[in-house]
Amino acid sequence: MTEDTDSAATGSAREVFGAFLKLGLTSFGGPIAHLGYFRDELVTRRKWLSDSAYADLVALCQFLPGPASSQVGFALGMMRAGWAGALAAFVAFTLPSALILLGFAMAAASIAGPVGSGALSGLKIVAVAIIAQAVWGMARNLCPDKERAAIAVVAVAMLAFLPGAFGMVGAILLGAALGLALGRGTGAAIGGHVTMPVTRSIATTALLSFAALLVLLPLLSGLGQSFAVFDSFYRAGALVFGGGHVVLPLLQAETVAPGWVTPDDFLAGYGAAQAVPGPLFTFAAYLGAVLGPEPNGVAGAALALIAIFLPGFLLLIGVLPFWDRFRAMPMAQSLMQGANAAVVGILGAALYSPVFTSAVGDMRDFTLALACFVLLMAWKMPPWGVVIIAAIGGVALNLLG
Repeated sequence: MTEDTDSAATGSAREVFGAFLKLGLTSFGGPIAHLGYFRDELVTRRKWLSDSAYADLVALCQFLPGPASSQVGFALGMMRAGWAGALAAFVAFTLPSALILLGFAMAAASIAGPVGSGALSGLKIVAVAIIAQAVWGMARNLCPDKERAAIAVVAVAMLAFLPGAFGMVGAILLGAALGLALGRGTGAAIGGHVTMPVTRSIATTALLSFAALLVLLPLLSGLGQSFAVFDSFYRAGALVFGGGHVVLPLLQAETVAPGWVTPDDFLAGYGAAQAVPGPLFTFAAYLGAVLGPEPNGVAGAALALIAIFLPGFLLLIGVLPFWDRFRAMPMAQSLMQGANAAVVGILGAALYSPVFTSAVGDMRDFTLALACFVLLMAWKMPPWGVVIIAAIGGVALNLLG
């Protein structure tokens, strides 16, 4: 263990659970905001680790597919209390929002009348503003030059002619290839050094498990609906580069396209997910609960949650012993720059369809969506506050006919 992490191995799983339960109940605003909450609570206040060690973890988790803030939390729990701490951090940070969204899913079917339907309409409309904000912010960070902006446009074009999960995978692979051709990776080291209690044999087993599930689950999906659901959510979790909002088009392709979830239910749940704390990936709990075919309800929510988080954690465990060497390779950095630019294009395509085309039916809907966007971008209002305003606005529009 290094000096940065020596003291981090002396905690208990109970301590980790308490710290992350607090974060799971109060961390609004998406993965970037979550990382700020983590730093304030665990680096500044509790002094579990140094700033350089924390920066190293953040760099690693932003490099990998999966839910970055949950991966950082998993790693921090592992540093503090070993494998039990990692599990405690994940459960405590994830459970509050998952339970809230599960409750919303169970109650959504009983919502009727102009107030209920108007509120659901508002939740769909606010998703337009939130995704637009995500596209804008990601484009500024991940497409800072004309070449990477062009990669994003190429990704949109690919999805225009090849929609669905296959097109998204192709866009990411093409983006990575174009990034490699550009060769913008410098090989410069990022952040400090972190040592984790993960041996090379455990890491290798995790990587092999990740790959095996990715290959075998599509073959097993024909054995029953449970296998098909697990396969769909696992694939979505395995291909998410660039933050929580990017999971939207992947989940849409895996659940709406085959008819498991209606477009209206999908967007209503996504809007509701913006109003709760914790990781955006808990949107999977809502989707698992409202699936048309069984498993659904509580069983479907649990299955979807496990499946969508599992690949990101397997990858994290798998690369921990090799991260310092790999991230310094210019080729690796170039690949990720291109893949991240393609992700911007994928999210931009999702902003148009299904988000905008399903939520905005006339100029009044567009006005509400634009107002929500201005509140987020210019007024810097937290997303959960904008969601409440959008729900009220949807009710008002519905009552006005």
